[in-house]
Amino acid sequence: MPLELATTRYHCQMPSTPTVKKRRSAPDLSLERAASGLVAGIDEAGRGPWAGPVIAAAVILDADRLSRELVMGLDDSKKLSPRRRAELFEILPHYARIGVGSASAPLIDEINVLAATMTAMGRAVTALRVIPDFALVDGNRLPELPCPARAVVGGDGLSLSIAAASIVAKVIRDRIMVALSTRYPGFGWDTNAGYGTARHRDALEALGVTRHHRLSYAPVHKILSQDRVQTRYYFVSP
Repeated sequence: MPLELATTRYHCQMPSTPTVKKRRSAPDLSLERAASGLVAGIDEAGRGPWAGPVIAAAVILDADRLSRELVMGLDDSKKLSPRRRAELFEILPHYARIGVGSASAPLIDEINVLAATMTAMGRAVTALRVIPDFALVDGNRLPELPCPARAVVGGDGLSLSIAAASIVAKVIRDRIMVALSTRYPGFGWDTNAGYGTARHRDALEALGVTRHHRLSYAPVHKILSQDRVQTRYYFVSP
């Protein structure tokens, strides 16, 4: 199944969560309560890397059941350590309905990364298997959705639902890149998640591109345009 078609959903209940001190200016449920009904927070991970998919997540939190510890622990995924993100990722399905959608590198090259991100977000909402009453979307653009929505700049630092979505998207994308790194060794995707590090650049020059590289990205195109670099595909068996 192509990565851009992959979707996931979770819906269950329960366990306790570790105690975490609340940071100042941390996200809360104010935006969700103002909207009322089933409110989905939507965020993405992976717009900037040279390789790999964009992953989007949609999360509907069960606000009445959220433990104080979980409310205090959720935050913008970029502010959390990988270990803390993983802990929250395992806890969240017990307190939320989660949908995940993706857009592959070929789709990104075909329609551009912004359009691909909007597509992934729409797929994430579809994966919820329920139509939200309202959606809060991180950023300043709205995807096509089956419900009213609001774009929230810096939403992962304001809304708990968006913060939860940012964690889900980041953890899933990182795990995808770790898995791909075993099939395409040399690029360092298990540590750089497909971003444009020196190791990634050197591997592109030495090995060529894979089907997971974004050929429309200027740095990738520039490297492959150099006279000393052979434009060839790094193949592995399916």
